[in-house]
Amino acid sequence: MNSKLQTPIDYLKGVGPNRADLLRKELGIHTYQDLINLFPNRYLDRTQYYKIAQLQRNNADVQIIGRIVGLKEVAQGKGKRLVASFKDDSGAMELVWFRGFKWLKESIKLNTDYVIFGKTNAFGNTFSMPHPEMELLEEHEKNLRSAMQPVYPSTEKLSNKGITNRVMSKIMQQLFIETHGKFEETLSQDLLSELKLVSKSEALFNVHFPKNLELLSRSQFRLKFEELFYIQLQLILKNLIHKSKIKGFPFDQVGTHFNTFFKHHLPFNLTNAQKRVIKEIRADLGSNAQMNRLLQGDVGSGKTIVALMSMLIALDNGFQACLMAPTEILSVQHYNGLSDLCKELNISIKLLTGSTKTSDRKIIHEALENGELDILIGTHALLEDKVKFKNLGLAIIDEQHRFGVAQRSKLWHKNLVPPHILVMTATPIPRTLAMSVYGDLDISIIDELPPGRRPIKTVHRFDSNRLKVLRFIRDEIDKGRQIYIVYPLIQESENMDYKDLMDGYESISRDFPAPKYQISIVHGKMKPADKEFEMQRFIKGETQIMVATTVIEVGVNVPNASVMIIESAERFGLSQLHQLRGRVGRGAEQSFCILMTSHKLSNDSKTRLETMVRTSDGFEIAEVDLRLRGPGDIMGTQQSGILNLKIADIIKDNDILKLARFHAIKILKDDPRLIKDQHRPILFTYQQLAKYKNIWNYIS
Repeated sequence: MNSKLQTPIDYLKGVGPNRADLLRKELGIHTYQDLINLFPNRYLDRTQYYKIAQLQRNNADVQIIGRIVGLKEVAQGKGKRLVASFKDDSGAMELVWFRGFKWLKESIKLNTDYVIFGKTNAFGNTFSMPHPEMELLEEHEKNLRSAMQPVYPSTEKLSNKGITNRVMSKIMQQLFIETHGKFEETLSQDLLSELKLVSKSEALFNVHFPKNLELLSRSQFRLKFEELFYIQLQLILKNLIHKSKIKGFPFDQVGTHFNTFFKHHLPFNLTNAQKRVIKEIRADLGSNAQMNRLLQGDVGSGKTIVALMSMLIALDNGFQACLMAPTEILSVQHYNGLSDLCKELNISIKLLTGSTKTSDRKIIHEALENGELDILIGTHALLEDKVKFKNLGLAIIDEQHRFGVAQRSKLWHKNLVPPHILVMTATPIPRTLAMSVYGDLDISIIDELPPGRRPIKTVHRFDSNRLKVLRFIRDEIDKGRQIYIVYPLIQESENMDYKDLMDGYESISRDFPAPKYQISIVHGKMKPADKEFEMQRFIKGETQIMVATTVIEVGVNVPNASVMIIESAERFGLSQLHQLRGRVGRGAEQSFCILMTSHKLSNDSKTRLETMVRTSDGFEIAEVDLRLRGPGDIMGTQQSGILNLKIADIIKDNDILKLARFHAIKILKDDPRLIKDQHRPILFTYQQLAKYKNIWNYIS
């Protein structure tokens, strides 16, 4: 049966080479299997038949039985339209076609019962229906049809080439005729019984030709569960195989470096969340498997200390460690912060970025290879082939979503036995998405801020309040504070009237004139050295205002900066607004975030701004962001491929996702290689899916 589903779509009766070509290009349908997995977007209720006299002016889809009693062509502009007079026993209306009516004229049977279906328009007292779906009543009664009529995904090209929804339904009917509506079961009997799921064949039939609403929703549930179950199975198996196949270095010592730092040099008490996470990491490092852990923590939650203490465990076991960050600014900051924390320890730390001088690089390369260098911090420069470690034991990747899988795997190969991997992110990933995309990583969360951190006050102000905002900035500067002002664009684009950075810089210079006020400017088009120079002036307090684009979103740490003003805040995504806000509130003073916008706001923009004002919980913000933007946008193309879902929606079907994950874990605990008889259908289906990406030899 399965082999039948691999048949190219060209061979299905009623498709043929031209239609097959269109289906391939427009909807990615290559085989019978692809077609059966083209699920309807929505359903129309075809149980009701209206009388012409009952029609309302509501633009709804209606179905009417009647007869065409006359046809005429009417000239209009350069072309013509075909108009049919359609009657039933309660009244008359018009059917109208603006194109493709040559063959229609020949095929229409006058004074014969038809069922028509479509949206109606009203002109005066007459109703008309443009381009109706039409079927002879006799055919209509014979067809394999259901009360709920499916509406399939389509494109403009398909409609223009005559592949209407009706044609799609006919093709789908043909597929069920050829396969006899029998499809192999993909789940175990135990699962079907325990969750009271309908069979695969019944589910597919009722999703395409639902007999009633209840069967339709049970069928959708069954297919969504199956889809999410196999994604979870894949991720969990990947994690299990990873742990059994890929041996890590067991770090069994927690020695001098770690203990000395913990007892004598820790600048503050760890929060309970930090302690819990360090415990989880220590357990991983002490096992025989390679650690692959994702550490999530909001801006300012203290991930850096956790990273350092993990690196100290590597050093205590005679290994080197590295930390890779996506930008030079961030890696310099990590370097300065860690060097400062370690100044009392006898540890060698170096920084390697694109701007490191050749002479310095040479020294770093040598010290790395002969083992004199303990910790290396840097950007993508760490991935270069020339960078060779003596024995890299732990690799930490900050803001992982900025690095691709290929870049991660390059770090793996810096050693014969892959180093332990800790991935850190300050972009909270909603649980739903973390389970679906990072389900193969173990996840740790720092969900509490260090004591003494005061929540940032966030307000939304319209451009008309600008004078008050400027007065507030002056007051804060008079108290000795510093201010960020962030713009979305560098140069005005032709069709956008958003203030661009240079305009903003000039008007701020007028409002805050030298010599009393000093202003720094930073944007993406500057040379790294110039950017660094401006940053340093701000960090040292030589300038009071930093005008910037989003370059400063990740990782700038200036405790004295207490106000973040975001211009045209409606232009930013939620997670970006949250990241920017995290640049202030790093000192003991009360900090503020002011979101400036025009009065013209879309509903989504309003939701984003209201969410920012209401909460500073990164995970809550991430959930709202996920609802607004959808999974693909948040993950970027790199990761969203895994979520190429056909019927499930990880946001709306969150409960089904949790259920699927629970059962996938339960089955794999009981039977890790799926060799028990009852798991045969699961193993078989899994192997079919995994052939695209052979998980048994998967190392990313």
